[in-house]
Amino acid sequence: MITLKILIGDDHRIVREGLKQVLADAPDIEVVAEAETGPDILQGVDALGGDKGLSAVLLDIALPDRDGLDVLQALKKSWPQLPVLMLSTYPEKQYAVRCIKLGAAGYLNKSANPDDMIAAVRKVASGGVYVSALAAEALANAVGNSAARSGNGGTESLSHREHQVFRLLTAGKSVGEIGAQLSLAANTVSTYRARILEKTGTRNDVELALYAERHAKTPNL
Repeated sequence: MITLKILIGDDHRIVREGLKQVLADAPDIEVVAEAETGPDILQGVDALGGDKGLSAVLLDIALPDRDGLDVLQALKKSWPQLPVLMLSTYPEKQYAVRCIKLGAAGYLNKSANPDDMIAAVRKVASGGVYVSALAAEALANAVGNSAARSGNGGTESLSHREHQVFRLLTAGKSVGEIGAQLSLAANTVSTYRARILEKTGTRNDVELALYAERHAKTPNL
């Protein structure tokens, strides 16, 4: 029996312990490493030889020090054959499309039941793509509506960095806090903020937060 070797990247110990407990029920899956921050995840993957020593990485989106989507891009650049399964508390319809476009092999909500978690790990580790029914619907809608959205702005027109700033702004972070988290100068964050307001058709952070809440009901994010 082939053993699937997994690295878990999540900043919450209780989440990592829960994932390890779930995966321990699968005799063909072994958690060989875990890490709390983006830099530690990249270092851990490197130490294990990337896709030579790992079957897949389970990666949280919201990480300290380095955004999970940045880590995903770094992993795919260094080890394009290493499957990455994104985990998050954000609904599939908000982030599944963006994650898969950036190279993730799947997207799973942390509230998924244990059987789905094990199935997802096995699927991506075998070279497949795992999407839940909600994620599949979001992907279908994104493809079907891409032409209609072309040139119309909105969150689909945001660059990766703009989307990071958008998510932090709508989470209530200040320009200074965002700059510190993303290692950007305050005036650079302000520039991104201005572009985001323009693309979303909002005038201030309050309207932007309402926009995000309203569009959370659609797959556009």
